Amino acid sequence: MTTVLYITAHPLNDAESATLQTGGAFMEAYRSANPMHTVTHIDLFDSFVPPLDTEIFQGWARLQKGEPFDALDSSAQSKIARLAEIVDQFVAADKYVFATPLWNLSYPPVLKAYIDAIFVAGKTFKYTPEGPVGLLMGMGKKAVHIQASGGVYSSGQAADLNLGHRHLYESLKFFGVETLEPIFVEGLAQFPDEAVSIKLAAKERAVKVAVSF
Repeated sequence: MTTVLYITAHPLNDAESATLQTGGAFMEAYRSANPMHTVTHIDLFDSFVPPLDTEIFQGWARLQKGEPFDALDSSAQSKIARLAEIVDQFVAADKYVFATPLWNLSYPPVLKAYIDAIFVAGKTFKYTPEGPVGLLMGMGKKAVHIQASGGVYSSGQAADLNLGHRHLYESLKFFGVETLEPIFVEGLAQFPDEAVSIKLAAKERAVKVAVSF
């Protein structure tokens, strides 16, 4: 059974967010084309994704020294167990759809916390004498990134500032996810008179990509 993670990182609702409107169009088309696939929606603004902190690092260090898991206090246990759930869910999935806004040249901090949670040696990558190797390589995993922005950052003078998409691309590549196809909803503030047509064109592209994804 093919499994898909629909990972959204936006605090607004579908009516207010061009990101989520485009993501919704994508997922509707995808579900229609693949009714037997399992889709799990992860709303990062409504999920417990522990940011890496002192308690987690100290807990990991104690576990590496051979201490039992139940020797940790309940807070550390909760955080570490949740991090393990997140990476295991990610590894088990076949496809990933990320829907994010471009915030301050990057993406919302909740997505960085999520990416930190799946950067796990022995799960998504390993170290070798030749360097790190992605453990998801050769599995045919693929991803889509839907990103809305006020300006145009996919090309032109601002292309080097599209740091959120670049970091997501490099992270997935590091794990061995073979493709990350972008769907940009961009220029909404830069060209306000064209905002409606920009969103419409993005939805049309999203539907087209979804059918073949």
